[in-house]
Amino acid sequence: MLEIRELHISRGGKSVVHGVDLDVAPGEIVAMLGPNGAGKSSIVLALAGAIPRSKGHVRIGGATLDGLTPDAVRRAGLAIVPEGHQVLGSLSVLDNLRAAAMVLPANEVGPAIERVLMTFPELTPRLEHLGRSLSGGQKQMVCMAQALLARPRILVVDELSLGLAPLVVKRLADVLQSVAADGVGVLLIEQFTTLALRLAQRAVVLQRGRAAWCGPAQTLRDTPEILQASYLA
Repeated sequence: MLEIRELHISRGGKSVVHGVDLDVAPGEIVAMLGPNGAGKSSIVLALAGAIPRSKGHVRIGGATLDGLTPDAVRRAGLAIVPEGHQVLGSLSVLDNLRAAAMVLPANEVGPAIERVLMTFPELTPRLEHLGRSLSGGQKQMVCMAQALLARPRILVVDELSLGLAPLVVKRLADVLQSVAADGVGVLLIEQFTTLALRLAQRAVVLQRGRAAWCGPAQTLRDTPEILQASYLA
């Protein structure tokens, strides 16, 4: 389980996240929703170890992630699919995967790459293509494959659907559900709330750096005014 307790984050001398608590259980998809500026991206960066937390604790299976570097966070079992389909444009698809697999022992790299290519067979004929030549959907597949290489216990996905065609979004959503069915906990940050609430079992709504609401995703599907209020506040 991913456990976030009393998470506080400051950026540029300004407090942007104020005491957020959140759990993600194995095999569960939890949606994190809220307007721009609510603190979602700051939480993703803090979970990844890319920015410091000013207060609070993050644990996986009881083991703390406090103070770990991004590579150490990945080795501890938490992988991030960042916003914006970020691949290394000057490297081939295969080399992008190899770069992400550096956290693995050398003898596990080949089998791990073969495994993620079974999840994304669309990438196999493009292994020698440069990252910059890929479509947005293909880049997002590479990003998800990179995150899945080390068999994470928790997968954090920031803006799965951003800028992608509906058919590609459906393909990626199916993969996300399959990953959760294999026991991986998923934290999904998503502006397309209809998609997020369709995939998630639970949801948390952020408002100005605080958890304004937390509960079953079905409740937000049935009572959309709860979510609307956070965007209007």
